[in-house]
Amino acid sequence: MFDVIVIGAGHAGCEAAAAAARRGSKVALLSFDPSNAGQMSCNPSIGGVGKGHLVRELDVFDGLMARAADRASIHRRMLNRSKGPAVWGPRIQADRKLYRRAIEDLLAELPIARLTGEAIALLIDYDRIAGVELADGTRLHAPAVVVATGTFLDARIFMGEESRPAGREGEQASVPLAAQLRDVGLAERRLKTGTPPRLDGRTIDWARLGEQPSDSEPWRFSAHPESWKPVPQLRCAITRTNDATHAILREAEDRSPLYSGAIEGRGPRYCPSIEDKIRRFGDRDGHQIFLEPEGLDDPLVYPNGISTSMPVEVQTRFIRSIVGLERADIVRPGYAVEYEHVDPRRLGTDLQVRDLPGLFLAGQINGTTGYEEAAAQGLVAGLNAAAFVREEAPVTFTRQSSYIGVMIDDLTLQGVTEPYRMMTARAEYRLLLRADNAVSRLGAMALDTDCLSNARRSAIVRHFEARATSEFAATEQGQADALYAPYVARQQKEWADVDRSRATRLPASLAFASIPGLSAEMAERLELARPENLDQASRIPGITPAALTALYVAVSRTAA
Repeated sequence: MFDVIVIGAGHAGCEAAAAAARRGSKVALLSFDPSNAGQMSCNPSIGGVGKGHLVRELDVFDGLMARAADRASIHRRMLNRSKGPAVWGPRIQADRKLYRRAIEDLLAELPIARLTGEAIALLIDYDRIAGVELADGTRLHAPAVVVATGTFLDARIFMGEESRPAGREGEQASVPLAAQLRDVGLAERRLKTGTPPRLDGRTIDWARLGEQPSDSEPWRFSAHPESWKPVPQLRCAITRTNDATHAILREAEDRSPLYSGAIEGRGPRYCPSIEDKIRRFGDRDGHQIFLEPEGLDDPLVYPNGISTSMPVEVQTRFIRSIVGLERADIVRPGYAVEYEHVDPRRLGTDLQVRDLPGLFLAGQINGTTGYEEAAAQGLVAGLNAAAFVREEAPVTFTRQSSYIGVMIDDLTLQGVTEPYRMMTARAEYRLLLRADNAVSRLGAMALDTDCLSNARRSAIVRHFEARATSEFAATEQGQADALYAPYVARQQKEWADVDRSRATRLPASLAFASIPGLSAEMAERLELARPENLDQASRIPGITPAALTALYVAVSRTAA
């Protein structure tokens, strides 16, 4: 008997298991292959603009990702450094093996049972979660389950005309569990993602490429007071596609599963495949490619910017049309993955399925893309699964205090039509939500959440003590605070209005269709999103001021 069972040991699953364990729950982490815990399936990098903010926030709650990234970093860049601190984006390139080892080491510090097997069904007892059934007939019992299956839910990979069931190259898809989720009305849509071919770095003409060195400043992702030995830093390189590349791809367009109708799911708008770039941006004379080493002792190179699902021979031809890659060998071809996901509007802000108590969902199953988005959801699901078991109040992140709150709010209110990716532009309060002040914003909440090690708790306390001193105004964060102070003050006035609206709670049993003055269209939009308060209702697309007035009047009468 466990308190929390986590299905899937990717970035979301590892963070969920760790968060629940840190709160005292008896946790089982279930996966096809325990040796793949924390595997970087696609790009061997962590962070970036918006994404780096999520990692810093995750770190405040003693998450794993920031510490693992620091231990495995072989290339470090603070993106947007020439702009204001609000949009700086910490990003590292990781050695894949070192990153996976770091995740394993961090998990080993926690009392988590590591189980091998395939979850084929959720155990449901009187409309509540009761555990998980495995393919071998074993039944694991727990009042809370976190499903973090990534891209494995009834997944298929595509490479030209070839297609086969798989969630990742060489690994099986989760098919029976997907069928059950469809039966209970959850898994109902498909999305697509992809990866580029991996190249043999020994066959690349590095002398012909532009260099991108690592930052000379040794900044860290994690504020955790731990010592670790930095690993050697490597240079990345830059090249571009050209007219010859584009001609090869256009000539073979009919062989792409994206356009043949084989793939139904929609891919990420902000990270399209190279064949999609050629079609959508036909007037461009080239697209930038970042050649990123995958490890200190690994010759593989990740060509960031040319995700593709073209046939292998087409991939070879277009790769060798690019400057510096004329003799490059493909070690592992690129491919696309199509998988099922759940409409995240079925979830509360605690990432619990509203009509199936005890079931929490985290990561790409909720329609997101990226390690960082998945890990942050894992934290939220893990914290709240533990709270559910302990019958405590849920842990809620707000838009005003965190990018995690922005993401959860966007997902659970707006839903997704394409894989969701975090960007600073999504946050209306981004002048306050900086990557450098995550501890200041969320430290008090982390202390109250009871999920911290003694060392992390002490570090947060010391941070607030330092903020109270005059010396803090000489620090980089202090200067940024002063720079944005007038703008933040203006936003705080706006927040007061939002807070007044937020105080107006909407009962979970509220029947929107029966509210006088609410049109059928408005009632349908509200029913789909099931907002928890008036503030959330105000941000549902299409909801009018008149509809908000009708809602407020109806709730006020009910309360009276």
